[in-house]
Amino acid sequence: MNRTSPNIPMAPMWPSLPPPPASRPGPRWSVPGEAQCVAWWDRFEMPEHIRAHSRGVAQVACFVAEAGHRRGLGVDVETVFASALLHDLAKIYCIKHGGNHSQLGGAWAMALTGNPVLSQGVMHHVYWPFEVDVARFFTPLAVLYADKRVSHDRIVHIEDRFGDLLDRYGKTPEIRERIHTTNRQAKGVEDAFSRLLEIDLNAHDFDRGRLVD
Repeated sequence: MNRTSPNIPMAPMWPSLPPPPASRPGPRWSVPGEAQCVAWWDRFEMPEHIRAHSRGVAQVACFVAEAGHRRGLGVDVETVFASALLHDLAKIYCIKHGGNHSQLGGAWAMALTGNPVLSQGVMHHVYWPFEVDVARFFTPLAVLYADKRVSHDRIVHIEDRFGDLLDRYGKTPEIRERIHTTNRQAKGVEDAFSRLLEIDLNAHDFDRGRLVD
């Protein structure tokens, strides 16, 4: 693998795998606060631009989680927030040394926190290989969705995010197809959350709490 690979997913098909358990936090699972997440950013030498992106993703994910909590969906907002802050924990390591940053980051998150729900959000923030059921798998799909709404450090529409990926990384037909596949899934996740939460997420900027044109 090219060491500067953006880790665009292969959109795997794993029909033999059962779906994971529903993403509900357990009473004994550790949920780190923001200060602890930042300390881990320091430990793993996360550069400032990835920190800025992670804060933007956490902002969007927290908005979605709070909306779910208000609707009585049993969402643990702190878990979603921490998972979003840590979703790119392994990004700089994989840029330097190769590897899949979501898989490695998920393993690191599990080792650090012992929290499988939080780690699931890190592990699957690029692509969700199971049925898109946002009520059952709220945490990882909220983190995945939030990641698709933040380009660098700016909150944008999904099409703008993927347009940027195509411009920067769409060098071959195979890579472009991976990007298009991930784009289609992200739109499906957005539509599913919008229906569940009764909010037009596509029209939200998540910054000033208002709709955008």
